[in-house]
Amino acid sequence: MTSINTNIAAMAALQTLQATNRSMDATQNRISTGFRVAEAKDNAAYWSIATTMRSDNKALSAVEDSLGLGAAKVDIAYTALESAIDVVDEIKAKLVAASEPGVDKTKIQSEISELKKQLQSIASSASFSGENWLQNDASVAAGSKDIVASFNRDSTGAVSIGTITVDVTAMTLIGTVNETTGVLTKNYHADGISTPIGDATDYVLLDAGATGTAASGTEIALTGTTTTLEISSMIKVVDAILKDMTNVAANLGAAKSRIELQQNFVSNLTDSISSGIGALVDADMTEESTRLKALQTQQQLGVQALSIANSSSQAILQLFQN
Repeated sequence: MTSINTNIAAMAALQTLQATNRSMDATQNRISTGFRVAEAKDNAAYWSIATTMRSDNKALSAVEDSLGLGAAKVDIAYTALESAIDVVDEIKAKLVAASEPGVDKTKIQSEISELKKQLQSIASSASFSGENWLQNDASVAAGSKDIVASFNRDSTGAVSIGTITVDVTAMTLIGTVNETTGVLTKNYHADGISTPIGDATDYVLLDAGATGTAASGTEIALTGTTTTLEISSMIKVVDAILKDMTNVAANLGAAKSRIELQQNFVSNLTDSISSGIGALVDADMTEESTRLKALQTQQQLGVQALSIANSSSQAILQLFQN
């Protein structure tokens, strides 16, 4: 039956054309945004995963910044500590030279005094972002410093922050308020180090002029009347200080290496997460461009089919013409 009220062929052609247009809109949206899952309505599960992982990646970016800041602080302390070790080693050599009979101890002391000033300069200059790990200006021990090193999400979705802890108390060289908090300013008992040599004196390498608690020991310094026994005790104490500083430098070097490894890991992890997100939600532009070409062809055919279906109604007019 032919009807001018209901054109079934035109309706079918129109539905096909509308479906093609919807597919074209979706394909063009993927091409313009670069995403095949741009909104929750596109794929709720993938969109949810991708959104969470993007948030985690932002957190990891903050972790990278924290590691960079921590690495800078450790580098400053490590460099200054190495320089301080060289200076203390030089002081030890000067004391050994002073034990030689006939040497002018006062002239050697002039050199030692300048080396001590250098130690104070190194400690006070080892500052970054308002923190100085080698000089303690408080009355209590410096304690530990935590460097944010990781952002973790477990299987239940719970998140946690991982840190790298650096023992600043052990690496404090000078205590300006409480001298007992610094390796260079605290007491070392001469006969308490290795084999006693008959000198029960407490020695300190330098006097920082503490405004609070001062060390009670005798400052290591030479005069014209300094005895060989006293010089031997001073050498023992400086050697013990040097050993403590070397241990601290070794621990700080290990922390420095750990931070560098963690920086590389976080950087690679961020890249891997970005790659995973892309696999979930990014559009394959080659595939989408091919699909767009096919849909454009379908659209043209749909328009022609609809035109043909509509033209069939026009043919009925000829039946009423003479």
